[in-house]
Amino acid sequence: MDIIEQLYKTLDQRKRPEDVAEMIVELMKRNLTIQEQAILSKAANRSLKNSMYAYTSMLETFGTAVGAEKQIRKAIEIFKISESEDYGYNNADGIEKFIYEVSPLIHKEVGQNNFKTDRLNKDLRQLAGLDISKRNYNKKWRLLKRIEIRLHKFIHESKKIELQKIAKHGLSHTISFEDFSNDLNTASFIAYFNARSNVRSTFTNQSQERPFDEICEMLFNRCQQNPVGTNWLAISYIYSDHKILQHLNDEQKGKLLGKWTAILKEISDFLEELWNENDIYRKTMAVKKGNDSTTWNNTAGAWNKARDNWMNLIYALGMDSILEDICFGKVMRLMAADVIAWHLSTGGKIDPNTEVWNTVPLPWEVFQERIFCNKEMIVNACKKADIDPEKSGWIAPRIHGISEFKPTPELVHGVMVSNPFLAKILRQNKYFSGKI
Repeated sequence: MDIIEQLYKTLDQRKRPEDVAEMIVELMKRNLTIQEQAILSKAANRSLKNSMYAYTSMLETFGTAVGAEKQIRKAIEIFKISESEDYGYNNADGIEKFIYEVSPLIHKEVGQNNFKTDRLNKDLRQLAGLDISKRNYNKKWRLLKRIEIRLHKFIHESKKIELQKIAKHGLSHTISFEDFSNDLNTASFIAYFNARSNVRSTFTNQSQERPFDEICEMLFNRCQQNPVGTNWLAISYIYSDHKILQHLNDEQKGKLLGKWTAILKEISDFLEELWNENDIYRKTMAVKKGNDSTTWNNTAGAWNKARDNWMNLIYALGMDSILEDICFGKVMRLMAADVIAWHLSTGGKIDPNTEVWNTVPLPWEVFQERIFCNKEMIVNACKKADIDPEKSGWIAPRIHGISEFKPTPELVHGVMVSNPFLAKILRQNKYFSGKI
């Protein structure tokens, strides 16, 4: 496989930035200046390939939803269906196609899954020409019901994984290979920034490390030095700073705005569903027993990422006056009670953003136009909480600085462990997970 293809595959993975940097060095070695090589080598020299001490016990992929292969293969067996049809066991369209093609064989209505009322009795089976025993009919009926349930679970889990990716790196995993590979500077920046964005959060009472580091800056500067050859639209899928958006025409920005608006709509519906399912203590956003904090935090992260991109595009198109009519706020993540206690014990206080979150209407209610909220209301809430409404990202695109490159830490449930081999043992024995 070519290096550019390997690099492209990392957009949908969680490779260490060091390993992605090593690929970029191999890809760009004839085009980099001595100074650029020196900056990139800060990470590349620590790759799994280049350092005998480098090791990671963390998964380098995102999760995958479990399809219906087991159930479909069993159905093919008991229905005696030819396997010449290429059903997609691990995609929603394929599973749905199988259900709609096979259900009529026993005159089962798709979606009608009540065992007492939706099955055919003996007379109806005879009338339908089903010359099979009650036991055989029930076996097939139950299996089709299980496949339908598996389809719904697959769609739900796939949505959660998709939102986790958006929370981390925006839409970089949707960039086509053609758009990624037609310019090496573009590919290098996207791949490295993607890897930095995917680094796992650490267990800390301080702010998380910002993904845009000095290596990102160097790779981005190379794009700026060749603005004509750079694929700015592809970069905007992961980094929608005004410096990128100024290279897009209004049609491109408009389509991108439409894409992020549709994503916000989908996330707002899912957030409302999670809010209703979980008894979340809004005042402190501290995790309580029974809260699905992982799904909530991933979805909140996806909302905030999508909202940031939406906000960037609103300002880039000169449409920020819309915020006078509708402005939805950020969504706060759930935080472990011990982290809150740790923060308070070191002289801190509950994040003032939580105070704003408690003051303004819930974002999905505003997005769905059930409750009114505009820029002025959020500005007033920010002032009351003593935070800058623009710098904090509540009403304007957030401005991020450039961080120093730091080696990717080895983590066990967010806790930094110096020895990766020890980390593997701790993870296997569920340390820091609350399960021992």
